[in-house]
Amino acid sequence: MTQMIRKQIYIQRGQQALLRRLAKRRGVSEAEIIRAALDRELGAAIAGPARADPAAFAQAQRHMLARRALVKTRTAPYRFRREDAYEERARRFERKG
Repeated sequence: MTQMIRKQIYIQRGQQALLRRLAKRRGVSEAEIIRAALDRELGAAIAGPARADPAAFAQAQRHMLARRALVKTRTAPYRFRREDAYEERARRFERKG
């Protein structure tokens, strides 16, 4: 077991009630619940923000450029019509049924 250091903290009454119930439900001490919460919070702080995935970015960029190329081939701007979406979806379900 690692060496423990005593800390005193102030929490709200509602937090105390929830902490007590959670500890009882899990069968551990309230201190253990607090230590686990600290580990999660400190671990997230140490890990820092999620690292970017260069391959995923490159794939997304290729997709966006391909979509942009499609738009350039059109003579008129695309106009979204809700009815078209409903009709397309209905056709898909008719084929399945």
